[in-house]
Amino acid sequence: MATVAVSRTPGGGGVRRGGGAGGGPGRRAAAARGGPPPPPRPGPGGGRPPPVVRRSLPVFALALLLVAVAGCKPTLPKYNYAAEPDPRNAEWILGVGDQITINVWENPGLTTEATIRPDGNITMPLVGDLRAVGETPSSLKAMIRGHLTDFVKLGSGSEITVAVRGANSYRFTIVGEVTRPGVVQLGYYVTVVEALAMAGGFTRFASKNEMKLLRRDPKSGKSRTIPIAYDFLADGSHPEMNLVMMTGDTLFVP
Repeated sequence: MATVAVSRTPGGGGVRRGGGAGGGPGRRAAAARGGPPPPPRPGPGGGRPPPVVRRSLPVFALALLLVAVAGCKPTLPKYNYAAEPDPRNAEWILGVGDQITINVWENPGLTTEATIRPDGNITMPLVGDLRAVGETPSSLKAMIRGHLTDFVKLGSGSEITVAVRGANSYRFTIVGEVTRPGVVQLGYYVTVVEALAMAGGFTRFASKNEMKLLRRDPKSGKSRTIPIAYDFLADGSHPEMNLVMMTGDTLFVP
């Protein structure tokens, strides 16, 4: 026969009953057999998983979605990058700030040293103002010849020379989510990737596959927008997208 222990509480107000092993018949039987106690009976939830398990499932699914999105390549922009000029393979295009020397053979009074002004013009004796921005030294030479024929007799040789003494007009702008946005002025050409490196690279908020290169023709004034997706530059799959930055370009990183 099982013994029942009866004891009074310290306040004397009640009786506490208990068996030889606490925790109910199931746990006492398990203790007598020497095995582990049975699991607790499900609560009012009817055996449903604990709330922490239910919350972890959406988090895990979201993590998988983020990994899948990160592994997807962007869509290749539809643009004819090969149609864009490479200024490294062409004559220098004159711009604001360039310093030039104009020599007219046997006419020292017409020899001129000029800096192209912000309005894009230079001033030359007899001729007056000439539009120099957007011209090359060769095209400017032909323009000067055409104006001087009204005042000076010129032969068919190379009596006129146009030399660039200072190439100061090469500048472009980088704006948006880069470490050091601003205007860059150099004495040599750089590509899109090199320009980004000079700007310190992207910030952590940059949408690097949605960049836009804004380019304006200095002679016609017409502008165009060129899409740039950095992933295609980083893996080398589309080197034609790594355009050479031209004077007046603006690279926007959203």
